[in-house]
Amino acid sequence: MAPSPRRPAQPLSEHFGDLVRVALMEARPAGLHTVQLVAATRLKKSQVQRGIRHLRDVGAAENLTPIIWRRKDGYIFSDDPGDWIEYEKKQLAQVLGRLTRMITGTLAPHLARCPDDEWAQLVSAQLTGVSATLAQLSK
Repeated sequence: MAPSPRRPAQPLSEHFGDLVRVALMEARPAGLHTVQLVAATRLKKSQVQRGIRHLRDVGAAENLTPIIWRRKDGYIFSDDPGDWIEYEKKQLAQVLGRLTRMITGTLAPHLARCPDDEWAQLVSAQLTGVSATLAQLSK
């Protein structure tokens, strides 16, 4: 008996991403929250999240419609550049908040205790510019 031709094994992230993509495409123009994606794909929550990460990593490279998240809609494929910009600004604001907390909670006390520390001075100088850029972009 001849061996049956087999499809090459897909990495799990790609498989989860395919399942999530199909579910989101079927839901278009509506979006799906994580709980709904779990039900639609029959994946675990962590697998859905891994699939979404894969879509974000690979989708841009394949010129697919960006996947965004909105509180009222959940995850959604949107064709509206205004939606993309709104999502991008919110993501940048989150990064800015996280960076600001690192500066005020770790770097500032480091500089206060060791004002001559070259590493802390370098990081402070660099992050000042990054913070200003993120603040401007997230407006």
